[in-house]
Amino acid sequence: MTAAAPAETGLRTEYPFTLPRGYVDEHGRMHKDGIMRLATARDEIQTQSDQRARQNPAYLTVLLLERTVTTLGDVPAVDTFVVESLFASDLAFLQDLYRRINADGHTEVAVSCPHCGNDFAVDIAGDAPGGS
Repeated sequence: MTAAAPAETGLRTEYPFTLPRGYVDEHGRMHKDGIMRLATARDEIQTQSDQRARQNPAYLTVLLLERTVTTLGDVPAVDTFVVESLFASDLAFLQDLYRRINADGHTEVAVSCPHCGNDFAVDIAGDAPGGS
């Protein structure tokens, strides 16, 4: 018996997103759209044993995002420099997305319309029809 491919099982492993502000590279170009993949056990283990995370536990976020954000606009590689250079609001957005897809298993948030009061779900990853 062979294992089913992710497409056959319906397992979603990549989540497109759009940053609220965007990363500005050294040439002044803005990069907002990217993809985050699900984290693996190896991602969690290796980042926790990294010396930078041991010296500063807050750095664990930078290391995890470096590993799981696979693309960001036309940036050749998402490394620690790119993650460290994000605006605080974009870093918070990616931290929340990471938590949602790896702990909660989804990217939807419950919201209420301020005008009519109806409740509905919005996909914050931005890949649903009508998303950001």
